[in-house]
Amino acid sequence: MPARRSWTSPGPFLTALLLGLVCLFALPAQARDILLVSTEQSAALQDFAEALARRRPHDQVRLESPENLPPAARLDSETRLLLLGSGALNWRLASHNAPPALTLLVSRVEARQVLGEREPPHLSLLWSDPPPARQLQLALQLSPRPQRIGVLVGPSSEFLLEELQRTAERLGIELVSELQTRAEDSRPLRELLGRSDLLLGLDDKQLYNAQTIKGILLSAYAQNRALIGPTAAFVKAGSLASTYSDQSDWLETLDTLLDEPAEQWPRSLSPERFKVQSNRQVARSLGIDLQGDAELAQRLAEGEKP
Repeated sequence: MPARRSWTSPGPFLTALLLGLVCLFALPAQARDILLVSTEQSAALQDFAEALARRRPHDQVRLESPENLPPAARLDSETRLLLLGSGALNWRLASHNAPPALTLLVSRVEARQVLGEREPPHLSLLWSDPPPARQLQLALQLSPRPQRIGVLVGPSSEFLLEELQRTAERLGIELVSELQTRAEDSRPLRELLGRSDLLLGLDDKQLYNAQTIKGILLSAYAQNRALIGPTAAFVKAGSLASTYSDQSDWLETLDTLLDEPAEQWPRSLSPERFKVQSNRQVARSLGIDLQGDAELAQRLAEGEKP
């Protein structure tokens, strides 16, 4: 009778093959060159670059000014470009056939001012301003619930009304708007406050800035109207509340995108993760019942799930 062959242990060839596969899968992912480009070199941006480097230890992460770089078209096509601000965006747009890029620290209004209605290929815009639909949903969490939401727009932000109107119709609320073309003209704001229950601010720096916010808030509160947004930076000044994404939220989003093929990057997006910041003193003075910030963020996130 022939001897029975035992399969309890692999032969030398199979052992070597298995060891090779184990070593292959144990190797770190291919290192990438991640280039952050900014016309500003602030401590905050340096901290952001260092945080991204810590999150991706196998990649080479560096922060550079356009002045120290060749034209974008001369960069290696495998470079992962992160454009920080409109100055870096303009540098990238000056070159054709440059590597794909993710653009941060640019709002919808700023992008419109730079790009117009163009949609350059291989350019993804990660919006710095809160999604208008998310801000509208935040307004609807207030008690009493507003029925008419007013939006003040300028020539640079008027294009956002179409998206806001679609969202308002879906949510079953009335959206009213006024166009302000001159900074010194207070009539559009007065008329808007008289026709609405709450004011929704847009990140249009010609309308909402350090010089105008005090007058807007005084006019709104004189008629017992709250202001949502335009960004979390205005909450301390007297805005009621806003959604926002902090550095950890952005790093989470970038970490995912940087591992994807550039051709799969979306045309535009906002981080899925976000937080809510509110002004409790303003809520009390206006007689508004406001849930905790964490609870508000959780309810809004649940509402955005498909």
